[in-house]
Amino acid sequence: MRGNLPGGGSGPDRLERRLGVADAVVIGLGSMLGAGVFAAVGPAAGAAGSWLLAGLALAGAVAYANASSSAALAAVYPESGGTYVYGRRRLGPFWGFLAGWAFLAGKLASCAAMALTLGSYVAPGMARPVALAGLAAVTVANYLGVHRTVAATRVVVGVVLAALAAAVAGMLLGGQADLANLTTRAGGGAGAYGVLQAAGLLFFAFAGYARVATLGEEVADPARTIPRAVPLALGIVLAVYAVVCAAALLAAGPAALATSPAPLAEAVGAGGLAGLEPVVRGGAAVASLGVLLSLQAGLSRTGFAMAANHDLPAALAAVHPRYRVPHRAELAVAALVGLALLAVDLRGAIGFSSTLVLVYYAVTNAAAWTLESSERRRRRWRAGAGLAGCLVLAVSLPAASVLAGAVVLGVGAAVWAVLAGSRRGSGGSGALPPG
Repeated sequence: MRGNLPGGGSGPDRLERRLGVADAVVIGLGSMLGAGVFAAVGPAAGAAGSWLLAGLALAGAVAYANASSSAALAAVYPESGGTYVYGRRRLGPFWGFLAGWAFLAGKLASCAAMALTLGSYVAPGMARPVALAGLAAVTVANYLGVHRTVAATRVVVGVVLAALAAAVAGMLLGGQADLANLTTRAGGGAGAYGVLQAAGLLFFAFAGYARVATLGEEVADPARTIPRAVPLALGIVLAVYAVVCAAALLAAGPAALATSPAPLAEAVGAGGLAGLEPVVRGGAAVASLGVLLSLQAGLSRTGFAMAANHDLPAALAAVHPRYRVPHRAELAVAALVGLALLAVDLRGAIGFSSTLVLVYYAVTNAAAWTLESSERRRRRWRAGAGLAGCLVLAVSLPAASVLAGAVVLGVGAAVWAVLAGSRRGSGGSGALPPG
């Protein structure tokens, strides 16, 4: 089954299918590796204390359920746009729009957070100028085509894995590892609620698995490639995160992780091999750049799909005649991220982003629930479990993040109402043709 957006097919207004399983896995790894380990571990440790690993496991379980739903839907609708497309097809135009709105707002905050993380590690005194320079470099890489995006991401993944290996070695071989750190609760630990909140914060790190789905129109043989690439990327990252988080807890303890702006660097220092700390800081900078690279690619594809359906300005649906990328959407995303990073707070951005991205995946699971048995590779209960998990984790996040997310969703609903009224007045439905 193959759904097409307006102007579908393989003509000059559509994107080119170039990515295989290995390329798709690399993009997924580049989207996930780094964000959670270098940014979300601190606030998550503050919420769950020594139960951090339980929060990680719960986040991974919800992500796996979401991954199953994303993979099933992406195989049926191999188009750019991810859940924006799935929601429109399966639940109706409003839900697709709301998912796309939540994705764009949440991931714009994520991009700004990653750019600022880059700047903070490279030059703490000039974090914002360095962040803007990194954003400009990523924009150029994505503008020049998805092949270059994959090539750059492959290098980033290798560097980050090497840095994380050095971090684990520094944390465990420095002679400071203490098993009591796995049982002593940090001051911020709050039992079951703390574990739920930590899982919601750590979910920020796993959301990259669906970047493969948002690039669905550029994946070769999507019915085979996407269902294989998504769980592979997720499984690799979950294993890496588990090792790193366990080592950090053993070396530094949850209290030190919770209060440090650079928790892995703190853990390496506590492990007694401080000489490895610059390696970890360099790896954090490269990781942030790699996540920013893939995030911006996914954002531009969702914007491209929404513009093709007139849910965003139609000019953003243009495809570059040479590089075959949605170049106007790329530039628009870069401009918005540039504005956002001037005011964003890193920890607040993580909570805000997680709230909206969990709503996005709630729509994913709801859409997957409606698939016929012939269209699903997994039992329907996984979609139900994913939907429930997303909603529970979303409301468990810090109150300020939940409130800000609710406001943004309310604004999105209002924008939809205005657009729907305009379409009724002009006699247009704005709906996709049948898949």
